This record gives sequence, C-alpha cells and structure tokens, in this order.
Amino acid sequence: MKRISIDERANWRAQAEELGFKFHTFDGEPYWDETAYYQFSLQQIEQDLEAPTEELHQMVMDMVGDITRSEEMLTLLAIPRDYWSFVWNSWNKTQPHLYGRMDFVYDGKSPAKLMELNYDTPTSLYETGFFQWVWLEDQIKAGVLPEHADQFNSLQDKLEQAFAELALPQPFYFSSVRESIEDRGTVDYLMDIATQAGVDSRYIAIEDLGEWQGQLVDLDNQPIKGLFKLYPWEFMVQEEFGRVMINTQTQFIEPAWKMLLSNKGILPLLWQRYPNHPNLLPAFFETPTSEPMGAGWVRKPLFSREGANVDLITTSGEKVSAHGPYSDGRFVRQALQPLPKFRDEYRNADTYTMVGSWIVGDSAAGICIREDETLITKDSSRFLPHIILD
Repeated sequence: MKRISIDERANWRAQAEELGFKFHTFDGEPYWDETAYYQFSLQQIEQDLEAPTEELHQMVMDMVGDITRSEEMLTLLAIPRDYWSFVWNSWNKTQPHLYGRMDFVYDGKSPAKLMELNYDTPTSLYETGFFQWVWLEDQIKAGVLPEHADQFNSLQDKLEQAFAELALPQPFYFSSVRESIEDRGTVDYLMDIATQAGVDSRYIAIEDLGEWQGQLVDLDNQPIKGLFKLYPWEFMVQEEFGRVMINTQTQFIEPAWKMLLSNKGILPLLWQRYPNHPNLLPAFFETPTSEPMGAGWVRKPLFSREGANVDLITTSGEKVSAHGPYSDGRFVRQALQPLPKFRDEYRNADTYTMVGSWIVGDSAAGICIREDETLITKDSSRFLPHIILD
C-alpha cells in the first residue's frame, strides 16, 4: 500500500460537472482529490480486504436473526419498542437488501480492522463506482499509468446485476432529502443503474412522501409499492411519519432490519460473539458506571454519521474530537487502532487514511479511500482514487 503523488488532469473539474459530479468540492475545499492515488498489490486487495469484508459480512448477517428475537439486544441498540415487530417481520420475510460499506483501518501490513458498518445509507457511491474508474481509464489512456493497472471496483456492475435480480415492484421510487446535493447525486446514480437494469425508476423527495389510507403515496396520490430511501431508519422511527412505515405494504431498500447493522452497537455485539477475531477491535457498551475513557480508546454514539460526536484519546493522551448533533443517547467505546499516516506532498502535511470496502448483496464489490488531517474521518474528508499494480 503506497500513496503516490501525481499531477491532476487539467480538465477534471469540467469533466466532473459534465458527468453530474456536482459535489466534488465542499465549501471551496476539494472533496475529490487526484493529487495522489493509493496503490495496492493484488494480494493486499484479495487477502487483506476482499476476503475479510465477505467474512465479516457473513458474521453480521448471522447475528441479525438473533438480534430481532432478543429484547435485551434490541434494547441495547436503542431500537424503539414500537418497531420491534416491524424489524422482526422485515427479517422473517427475508426482505432483500442492496448494499453497504465497511470502514477499515488498514496500513498494507497488518490485518484490516473494522471501525464501523455503514449498512443503511452509505454514500461515496458515485465517486467509487464511476468517477474513480473514469480517472483510471484517463490515466491509462494518457500513458501516466501502465495498461495493466486495475482497480478493485466491480461496484457498478454488481449493482446493476442486483437491480436486475431483485424483482422490485414497478414503478420503483428513489428518495433523498431535497436540499442535499451529495445525497441527490448518489440517488441519481442508483436510478441510472436501476434503469439500465430494466427498472422503471422515479424520484421523489423524502419531504414529498405522503400517506393515504395507511399507505405511502406520491404527489399524485399514487401508491409507492417500492422505495429506496437515502434517509436513515433511526431518523424515521423518531418521527411521527415513521409510524406509517409499520403498516405500509411498501418494500423498502434498505429493509428495516438494516437499522440493526447501521448502529454502532453492532460493534460490541460482534466483539462479544467473536472475541479476538483478527479483523475486529475490542468494543463495549458505555454504561453510567463506566470508568472515564482512558488512552487508546474511541467513544462513538450509537447513531452518528461521518465522524460526528466521536471522541478519541491516543495512546500518548492526546484528545481528538468531532462536533455534531448526536450528543444525546447511548455510546459505545472501541479500542483505538490509529489510521495510518502518510505524507501529503501537495499540501506539505501529514494525512490519515481510511479504507471503505463495499458490499453489494453478499459480495465484496470495491474500495474507496478517504483522507483527513485528523484521526477522525468526516463528511469533508477527501476522496482519493486507487489502483492495483504489482
């Protein structure tokens, strides 16, 4: 695993705009960053990332049924009691799932360590599945990279295959928060893939979802029989409108049982079941009697996104924190495995690197790279492309 500096393509911003990548820059700072790329060996990809991703995925899937039947575990995960049957039914009826992402600490030498699961509303999808592949093709065509350079990136192909096989109700709706450019870009990308797979795909903003006689309807009062919602289940179950979901006949992607796996509480449950697994970090539920967090630990809310409200204390005692809206509620503690540090020559600064590993259905489907100046990866952390080259 190497970080290699490289010149940007002269036209990449114009290309990004033309291809619909509207969120390549956040508040004047680059989100997409091609001043460097990461290089992996095929062995690192296949043995250190792809294989553990599929093994860990099977481990968490094996736990879902037990969690849905356990009042103790549902309580630990802070799932509202009114939704327990809803979650159980979604699993018992084997409602299908589409995709997810695992976030790893990986340095190319030691086993990848799972930081968390993003199994309900993971983003960074378009830039992983499409735009970094465009970057690779351009660099090979320009002679900057050798012709045999590759990527671990079957994400778009696997998504198209999944949409073709899911037998979704038609028309099938895709939804996101109206004002989020990034979320809309992710949903538009998924809609394009679904359309290529033969799905009659339509968009509706989350704010425009309606209810008629207990069922979800669109702005024309037509029933929504199938819905991909890029909106977290943990938000929906706290909102009054969420109660409509309990009795509706709508098929949801992701299904309600996914709220168990997008919850940081899955980390201590995994550790309890698989202690000392080489790809897991020790993790525990925080209780009112827990000792103050010591060096070498991370504190995370059960429900948080993009590093919000995460606190960590390094082994040397330095505290790093990220602010956010998730300060209320329960927390977990996870042993700190620091992100690997690389030198960013373009910015003349150190940077910390996280590897995201994608799952489509039950198969590993590719990776994405995020960088930040701190040990906490956030929404604003840069996205860099990668290659496989031995």
